[in-house]
Amino acid sequence: MLKVIEEIGRGVILTLMGVYFMFFRPPKRVHFIKQLAYLGAETVPVVVITSIFSGGVIALQTYSTFHRFNAEFLIGAVVAISMGRELGPVLASLMVVARVGSAMTANIGTMRITEQIDALEVMGINPISYLISPRIFAGVVGVPMLVLLADISGIFGGWFVAVKLFGVNEYLFWEKMKDLAELYDFIGGLYKAIFFGFIISAVSCYFGFYTSGGTEGVGRATTNSVVVSSMLILISDYFLTAVIF
Repeated sequence: MLKVIEEIGRGVILTLMGVYFMFFRPPKRVHFIKQLAYLGAETVPVVVITSIFSGGVIALQTYSTFHRFNAEFLIGAVVAISMGRELGPVLASLMVVARVGSAMTANIGTMRITEQIDALEVMGINPISYLISPRIFAGVVGVPMLVLLADISGIFGGWFVAVKLFGVNEYLFWEKMKDLAELYDFIGGLYKAIFFGFIISAVSCYFGFYTSGGTEGVGRATTNSVVVSSMLILISDYFLTAVIF
């Protein structure tokens, strides 16, 4: 128990220092742009493809039930609300964990075991400001952008399945979506995305920064980072949903 408390405290201190150096004595702007491009732009295809099929699955599952009551036109609203509130933020964040979070941990962990972080300190470069702050910024800013794309892609996938495959009235599909889905459904999802992005960056950087045990330790740290980040996203999603909605 004491070991767990110690690890949590060390992670919180590292994260707070990373946030502090983001505003005071930050690294060059190019480091922020590089991390944001890697997390955001290069993850777009994965998020878009996943979200399109997720929206399609929602339409596929709900059509048979709504068809019994001649309410197929409500599929659009169901897809939009589901993607905006839950599936968009959660799926996009889990994809970021799998692709970017693991890479963050492996990259920083490799620098730790090869003593590159020690070399930064010898050269007078603050490793937390140089390594942690840009990644936290990328997570907080990049994940909400990906969630917006996930919401749009999911709605498109639901539209294609409902309208093009099942022949649902396209006008009613969009009109009921506009009537029932509110802007706050999507804004609430963006609030979640900001928190999830912060969790991903903080956890990934922590496990990478304190990697030990050689190359085997890097693999272990990467696995732990993905597992812990995914669990925290799903657990915090419950509490955020209770608070926001």
